[in-house]
Amino acid sequence: MSDPKIIRFEPHGPSVSGLVEWDTIDPGGLVAGNPVQRGHIYHQDEALGYMAGVWDCTAMTEKFGPYAVNEFMFVLEGSVTMVLEDDTEITVNAGEAFVIPKGLPCQWKQPGYIRKYFMIFENPGAEAADDVASQGLILPQPSGPSGGMEIEEIDDPSGYIGDLPVQRNHTYFEDPSGQMIVGVWDSTPFECAVAPFPRNELMCLLEGSVTLTDGDGTEHNFKAGDAAYIPKGAAMGWKNTEYVRKYYAIFEPSAANAASADAAQWVRSRHS
Repeated sequence: MSDPKIIRFEPHGPSVSGLVEWDTIDPGGLVAGNPVQRGHIYHQDEALGYMAGVWDCTAMTEKFGPYAVNEFMFVLEGSVTMVLEDDTEITVNAGEAFVIPKGLPCQWKQPGYIRKYFMIFENPGAEAADDVASQGLILPQPSGPSGGMEIEEIDDPSGYIGDLPVQRNHTYFEDPSGQMIVGVWDSTPFECAVAPFPRNELMCLLEGSVTLTDGDGTEHNFKAGDAAYIPKGAAMGWKNTEYVRKYYAIFEPSAANAASADAAQWVRSRHS
């Protein structure tokens, strides 16, 4: 993005265009179904095998095999059942989030229409984690783990306006390269001055509300159920006057990341 800005993810894609039909899914990778997929990519970097957007698709069942990318998904409508190597079946429904690590042996079983937000990082050329099978399907919980979330230390308070908040976090997934991270975060009220954002982040708001301000002073109001996307380098100010909690999916690219356009082709030909 030459001039990165705060983006509101829309459940049905941008109001001006909606979702656009993508290429037909390769029938050679299917067990059942004749799916039609549509999507909108809000941000991508083909060289890094990275993209984030919204996608929908009619019913299908894929063949069992290793998942080709790291992917965070927040289901907006419908459901999907993931079959794992030990025949365990896990169903993810609307309003729930999940992560499939790259290389996880699994099968996608989708009984009907589904729609989701997604963040994909292929990390081209990199091997899957050694323990990917033991990681299994990762299911971030809206309130964090049963033992509670960890309080974060604020390393640099200089950007805060007024009192410092109490912030907590729990990381559910980190890819082997440390470039993609998924978790749950919450905070008491606080305000931060407008400054360049240091990473790409998809925020799915679970509770509370927040006002994000662009560099030109434009305010974007997000409430529980909304999704905000902040591209790396975008000017952003933050203000929440009530407790706020969110799922987050972060991509902070490494300068050493290998170049590839494979993920962009894969997401359209397979389903993302």
